Amino acid sequence: MGTQTAIAHQIIEGGGDYILSLKGNQGNIHEDVEQVFTWARQQDFKDISHEFHQTITPGHGRIDIRRHWLLDGVEHLINAERWVGLKRVGLVEAERRILGQPPTIEQRYYLVSFDGDVQRFAQGVRSHWGIENQLHWVLDVAFHEDASRIRKDHAPANLAVVRHIALNLLRQDAFAKGGIKAKRLQAGWDNDYLIRLLSS
Repeated sequence: MGTQTAIAHQIIEGGGDYILSLKGNQGNIHEDVEQVFTWARQQDFKDISHEFHQTITPGHGRIDIRRHWLLDGVEHLINAERWVGLKRVGLVEAERRILGQPPTIEQRYYLVSFDGDVQRFAQGVRSHWGIENQLHWVLDVAFHEDASRIRKDHAPANLAVVRHIALNLLRQDAFAKGGIKAKRLQAGWDNDYLIRLLSS
């Protein structure tokens, strides 16, 4: 889900906790969190309340290193008061090393509402990306989402909604055999099957 103050409020009101990913288009809060972590790392986190956790995963000819940090003291962040339940900010730095290639490093920043340790944060982020990657893989294989040339105005977002609706309808179908891609093709060839999907 998008990182929005209303969603944070709804999660806390429902008795849950959140780990919300920040994107560059979210303006001040993203910039502020990025600057806080840049400064803290330059100081080597000296006298800064923080937690750190690292995982190293070798496999398939590569090594994935994930470094996780949590920082307390979020009251000084710009517009922090708008985020109900905000207690900490997090950083995940994902480094990938492939033999014969320069390493790639990606950093992602998060707003966090719980008091749990950094390992809980790492597990929450990892499970979220597992779900995201699995969904993305299905959409790419069954619907060729990555090959889509649609880029103008609201068309990409609208088509993404249509793909998700189609995927949910195909997943709910218990009659046809085969995977999502096979069911999608069958719906294109067989009008009776298509009508049954749409009316379920």
